[in-house]
Amino acid sequence: MAQQIAAGLAVYFVIWWITLFAVLPFGLRTQAEDEHVILGTVESAPTKFRAWRVVFTTTLVSALIYGTWYVASHYFGLSIDSIPQIVPSYK
Repeated sequence: MAQQIAAGLAVYFVIWWITLFAVLPFGLRTQAEDEHVILGTVESAPTKFRAWRVVFTTTLVSALIYGTWYVASHYFGLSIDSIPQIVPSYK
């Protein structure tokens, strides 16, 4: 039981981390867009970085992805072995 919980948390962590990089640019306004670039920063730096909004959005999206994965794997029995083999095996 503890092993299943640890595996589930590991999968969720990987999904959360990948989702973080997908969510980071959502709603981002750069200093160049606001035409107010602070000396010593790049133009693509965010004007206001909203860390809690990014964390909340990442958690929400990754929970949906994890829930989809959980239902597909536990109720429908889908796994990596269910994906068709694209590259032929050489024996």
